[in-house]
Amino acid sequence: MAKHFFCSPSQSKNVKFREASFDLLTDFLVNLNKRNKDNINSVSTCSGNFKDRRLMEYIFLITKELRLDPLAGYHAIELLQRFMVKHLTDLLATPTPQGAAADQSGSYEDAVFEKLKEKFPFIVFTCVQIIIDNNTAVRFLHSVGHDVSKQALLESELMVLKGLEYKLNATNPLSFVEILLEVLGHNEPSIPVERLHLLCQHVLQFVSLQRTTIYDSLLVTTTQCVSPPREQREKFVTVTEDCMLLGVGVIAVATFVLHNRTWEQIVGELSHITGISVRSIRDFAHVTLMHIVTST
Repeated sequence: MAKHFFCSPSQSKNVKFREASFDLLTDFLVNLNKRNKDNINSVSTCSGNFKDRRLMEYIFLITKELRLDPLAGYHAIELLQRFMVKHLTDLLATPTPQGAAADQSGSYEDAVFEKLKEKFPFIVFTCVQIIIDNNTAVRFLHSVGHDVSKQALLESELMVLKGLEYKLNATNPLSFVEILLEVLGHNEPSIPVERLHLLCQHVLQFVSLQRTTIYDSLLVTTTQCVSPPREQREKFVTVTEDCMLLGVGVIAVATFVLHNRTWEQIVGELSHITGISVRSIRDFAHVTLMHIVTST
C-alpha cells in the first residue's frame, strides 16, 4: 500500500523553517486560521477525549524511538482523535443483534468497548505508522515484543484510512506554533525566533501532557469561579480545541522564559497577528507558567 505522508504548512512545497516568503506565510496563516475556525465550529462533545496524558506520552515515545519529526506525534494524536470519534459513533449506532445478548452482561455498549479495548493499542500505533513504511513498523513492533505480521498492519492501516475517509492533512498545534513564529520573525527581525522555536517545542509538549489541569485552571481564571457550572464547562470545550490560542500561548510562555524584556512587545505582536486579545494570551501564559513552576 502506498504511504500517505503529511506535511505542516511550513514544510509544504519543500519550504524549511525560516525560509518562507512573506506572501507564502500570509497564505499559510490565512489557511490555518480558517481551518482552526472550522474545527472550533464543528467541536463535538467527545473532543479531547483521546488526548489523555498517558496516551500522548505513549505516542511521543513511539515517535522518538522511530526518530520521527516531533510534528509526527502531534499529527498522530489529531488523527487518533478524529478516527476514534468516528469509529465509536459508527459502532454505537449499529443496531443491537436481536434474539441474542451482546455479551454476558447483556450490554451491547460494554461489548463494543471490550472488543475495542483489545484493538486500541494497535490503532494508536497505526496512527503513527501511517507515515512510515510497513517494514520499519513491523521491525519496531517486533523489537518491543509484539509478533505482528505485515498483513495485520495493512488491515489496521486500511481500517484507519477508511475511518478518516483518507483525509490525513489534519492541523496540529505544532504547525500553528511554527507558522506564528515565522510571521513573528518576519515582523520583528530582532526576535530570536530560532531559539524560541526549540523552547516552544518543550513548552508545547508540557502543555499537551498537562492539558487537563492547565485548561481547568484557565477555565477558573477566565470565569473567576472555583467550581464552574456544567454549562460553562461545555462552552469552554471550544477554547480547549483552539489551536491558535494554544500557539500564541506557547510562544508567550517561551518568550517569558527566554527573552523576558521583550515579553510585552511580543505578546502585543501576537495579538496583532491573530486577533486574540492580549488578556487571553496573558491568562494562558500565566496559568501555564504557574504549572511549570509547581511541577519543578
